Amino acid sequence: MAISSEINHSLESRVDYRLVDKLVLNTLKPPTVNWYILFVVILACLAVGVSCWTYQILNGIGSSGKSNPVNWGVYITTFVFWVGIAHSGTLISAVLYLFRAKFRMPIYRIAEAMTVFAVITAGLFPIIHLGRPWTFYWLLPYPNQMQLWPNFRSPLLWDVFAVSTYLTISSVFFFVGLLPDIATARDKAETKFRKFLYSVASLGWRGDAERWKHYTSAYLLFAAFATPLVVSVHSVVSWDFAVSVIPGWHATIFPPYFVAGAIFSGVAMVLTLLIPLRKAYNLEPLIRAEHFDAMSKLIIVTSCIVGYAYITEFYVAWWSNNKFERFQFYFRPTGELAVNFWIMFVCNVVFPQFLWIKRLRTHIPFLFILSIIINIGMWFERYNIILQSLYRDYIPSSWGHYNFSWVELGILLGSFGWFGMWMLLFIKFFPSVAITEIKEILPPPVRDPKNLKH
Repeated sequence: MAISSEINHSLESRVDYRLVDKLVLNTLKPPTVNWYILFVVILACLAVGVSCWTYQILNGIGSSGKSNPVNWGVYITTFVFWVGIAHSGTLISAVLYLFRAKFRMPIYRIAEAMTVFAVITAGLFPIIHLGRPWTFYWLLPYPNQMQLWPNFRSPLLWDVFAVSTYLTISSVFFFVGLLPDIATARDKAETKFRKFLYSVASLGWRGDAERWKHYTSAYLLFAAFATPLVVSVHSVVSWDFAVSVIPGWHATIFPPYFVAGAIFSGVAMVLTLLIPLRKAYNLEPLIRAEHFDAMSKLIIVTSCIVGYAYITEFYVAWWSNNKFERFQFYFRPTGELAVNFWIMFVCNVVFPQFLWIKRLRTHIPFLFILSIIINIGMWFERYNIILQSLYRDYIPSSWGHYNFSWVELGILLGSFGWFGMWMLLFIKFFPSVAITEIKEILPPPVRDPKNLKH
């Protein structure tokens, strides 16, 4: 409440209606040279990923580092990573909306866009993982003459339902929230193309009382629908591991552990995107220190939960008196892959503790660097969980190795290119900060007395 009151007072004292429109619509102006340079770099990363995937299709899945017994590797690691990234968008836009947290207003739009594009990116990796991507439709439960049905007891099929549901609800929620701002952009569009684009996308929005009544009801309904997905979707992803009997995976802690980690990495990615956007388009009056302070506190909370989960895993392995579980958690920090564990631990548990220092919670360069460090750590968390349990399971004679190949590295790089391409296009063609919600907490515009009719 204190943060919300401070933000409301700050907005009322520094921002008026016209400045909100000017700042946000300024992001929709024709691209600059810097935008084109960044877009070309991102497309180059995407081209690397497409080239590596093409090479893998032509030469077989053996081009990747996968081999018995490590049949899951970078692709499933990156799938879980991107699904996790998507989670904070729903948290910021839906959950905090239901709790009427005002600090979400300038940041939730970029978080929602990140959610949709991250889910689209995540959905590519199970297909890449198949090796024969043209058979991906076998995962879908559809009627067919050969009576072939996917195994409904398989967690991988649960992923299909969870991710597709999450994408559908998040996309509709995202689009509904955009409608009033698209109409604002339509009314002030300067080119015929943008006028046509926004006219079609705004669905005839006129901003009358009847439309606002239906809009607020629909937005509240979709927020209520999306809120359970914050918990359910990444819990389902965690069941890919928890329902197995592999040492280090078979644990009931995985659902809350994965959900907290997803929010943790997602908020960090919001900072990674928001800080350059704020600087590039001079959005400092709208996205201010108070907002970064609130997100930093959220990072502290989720980092502590993740650190507690790490410790709990070791305690449960010791308390279980199961020699396979004990060996697995002895192997992780001390074995030949220990560097993965310590990168994970330092990035996710140690570095975020600096945010207890109030000055660092609003130190923009520090937050940007920290957000990148956290996402590196969260990728290594998923890599550590997947790789090490398969690397050393029950029988020493079946132990194997995993060679991280250049093909996998190229596809990983390409996923960031794919995600970045959609984000850049969205920022350039649609309002990336919510205009109407920010205006809701501003005082009514003061009219010129000369123009008032008596």
